[in-house]
Formats: sequence, C-alpha cells, structure tokens
Amino acid sequence: MEGSGNWTRREIGGDKDLFHVIHKVPSGDTPYVRAKHLQVVEKDPGAAILWFWKAINARDRVDSALKDMVMVMKQQDRAEEAIEAIRSFRHLCSKQAQESLDNLLIDLYKKCGRIEEQIQLLKQKLHMIYHGDAFNGRTTKTARSHGKKFQISIKQETARILGNLGWAYLLQNNYAASEVVYRKAQMIEPDANKACNLGLCLIRQGRSKEARHVLEDVIQSRFPGSDDCKIINKAQELIREIPLQPATPTSTSASETNFDVEDEILQRIDLMLDHWAPARSRRLPIFEEISCFRDQITC
Repeated sequence: MEGSGNWTRREIGGDKDLFHVIHKVPSGDTPYVRAKHLQVVEKDPGAAILWFWKAINARDRVDSALKDMVMVMKQQDRAEEAIEAIRSFRHLCSKQAQESLDNLLIDLYKKCGRIEEQIQLLKQKLHMIYHGDAFNGRTTKTARSHGKKFQISIKQETARILGNLGWAYLLQNNYAASEVVYRKAQMIEPDANKACNLGLCLIRQGRSKEARHVLEDVIQSRFPGSDDCKIINKAQELIREIPLQPATPTSTSASETNFDVEDEILQRIDLMLDHWAPARSRRLPIFEEISCFRDQITC
C-alpha cells in the first residue's frame, strides 16, 4: 500500500514536470511563474502583464519578467507602454540583459514610428561593437528564430545593424545617408535584400542606371539570398519603377546630386569611427574594412 502511494506521488511529480516541459513554463508559485502560466497556458495577456509587473516589483526573475512583459505588450499594440517599461526598469536588469533590451527598444521605436530614436540607438550599438563591448565581450552570440538556435558573429551583427540604420534613413527620405550606410553593409556582408534597398535609394535619387545595375545583380542571383522568390519579385518591381526615359541634359548629374549631403554624412560617420577607438589598433578588423569606404566612394 505504501509502495503504491510512493509510486502515485512519483507519477504526479512526473506529470507536473512533463506539463512544464510541454508548455515551456517554469515550475513554482512565484509572481513570474504565475505570469508565464497566464501568458502561455491560459492565454490571458492582460492578466499576464499585471503579474509580470508584480514579478518586477518583487525582484523575481527581473530580466525575463521585463522582456516577456514587453513582448506581450507589443503583441497587444501597447508599444508606447512597452518603451516606457524598458526605460523605467532596465536599471534593475543584469548587464547581460541590456543588449537584448536594446534590440527590443529598436523594434518598438520602429513600430511606433520613432525613427530618430531608433537611429540613435542603432548608432549606439555600433559604438558598442566598435569598442568591443557588444556580445558581452565575446565574438559570437547565440540567437533564436522560429524556435531554432544559431550563432551570430560580430561581423554579421554589424551588417545587420547597418542594414537597419539604412532602412531608418530611408524612412526619413534621407536617401543619400541610406545609400552610404547600405553600401557599408554590403561591403561587410553582401545581401540581396539590402541590395534591393540600395537600388531603391538610387532610384529615389534619380540614378536609374546605377539602380538597374544593382537590381539586375539581385535577379541574376549574385548576392546571398537571391534565391528567395520574394526578393526577386521585389527587385523586379523596383526595376519597373525606374523611369524609361534618360535624364534631360539640364538635370543634375549623378555625381552632383546631394553631393554636399553625402559628403557631410561620410565625414560624420568617419569621425564617429575615429572617436569610437582613438587607437586604431583597438579597432575590430571589420571597422578597418569600413575605413576604406570613403576613398572608394569619392574616387
């Protein structure tokens, strides 16, 4: 009889463990555990947010509680609240959590149309990479996408951030700045989607011949990612946007278009790069590659 009782308790314990594994929720009865149960099992986002607040105030798994709460808020179209939550509570989080909180903020700024703040934070992340402070001092980090883990290198992260920065400038209709940043990103890690966006920058500046050349390279699969049908369709649609008639003789030449603006942006970025690492020997190798960019553009 006693043996039967012991077996029953083991079975119950096993079922509980299996429940937490299946639903990917922690065990226990703390505010954070209750919040995760409401979020994942009961599908009650409003109540989950309330309990995530309680978890943060109780200092219960603050890193996870803040990030999870922000994600739920974003899903509930409460992005502005999510931004304020990060700003208010990130000082309670560990150093290891700060980078992922910045990534969440960038996404939230984008969702809210707060482009200037997005740009500043992207530049700050480049600043951290330049000083070797990104990835908590490591050269790679583990990321997740669609439930799968994979490794990202500093080089890939730099190209990704530059791509996001280029898109932010594009949204501001600052096509010259966007072009500069996309070209830098392409120097680091060529990518078909970024090439399409570079082509769009060139179209918006009236540089049809250059735009067509870039977009045709995408269609001819000369960039990684060119095998994606959506990217090919995007490139084809952009080519159809290119005016069929050449520019009239009285129009501004490509070399003169936005020259002062481009030159100012190049100088500003170069000065930022120099400021980020006073001793050039401290620069990460990828920034040594970027330092040649201005000479290549202006020659």
